Amino acid sequence: MKPNWINDWTPLLEEEWSKEYMQRLQDFIEIERENEMIYPPESQVFRALELTPLHQVKVVILGQDPYHGERQANGLSFSVEKGVPIPKSLQNIFKELQDDLQVPIPKHGDLTNWAKQGVLLLNTTLTVRKGKAFTHKGKGWDQFTNTIIQHLNNREDPILFILWGKPAQQKEIMIDTDRHGVIKAPHPSPLSAYRGFFGSHPFSRANAWLEEKGLTPIEWKLP
Repeated sequence: MKPNWINDWTPLLEEEWSKEYMQRLQDFIEIERENEMIYPPESQVFRALELTPLHQVKVVILGQDPYHGERQANGLSFSVEKGVPIPKSLQNIFKELQDDLQVPIPKHGDLTNWAKQGVLLLNTTLTVRKGKAFTHKGKGWDQFTNTIIQHLNNREDPILFILWGKPAQQKEIMIDTDRHGVIKAPHPSPLSAYRGFFGSHPFSRANAWLEEKGLTPIEWKLP
């Protein structure tokens, strides 16, 4: 399961692979993959870290569980590949993007372009069983992704964390808000988007924060 690519995340996470919790997690996922359909594919599990090296991170959008529908999860939180129907949470994100920045709603759900600009699209759990949400929660991924958040927090250059929903917002305790920025809102799912996600203007607020820190804003409009 250890990724075969190398960037500045590699040395920081090297010791995690030998820890007991990670050994248990890898054994669990190996058995799961032998007996069940697991998403995302093994080659995409760490894709968020592969596409957005630590030194390039400007914004973190923290998701929860990967999508558990067929062909949906691609290793980036909230993202799906081109040609896959856009999930409802992402539809709501795009509605807010249109309202916030007056850009057209994208025709696809592939957020790779955001990741390549420095938006770390990180889920707190990185795998899931087909059709069964949260089946890999509590198996060790939280410890791994908490380590990632700690490395992000330790970075001297400021990072903006966008925390949608209570599970993501519980991670705020790990963030030094004197150095880093935080934007919070309800989760964009259909169950909660109308409780304050719509109208929260996260994209314009993120760019205003980046410009205030002397950083290049994100081009949120997808190509």
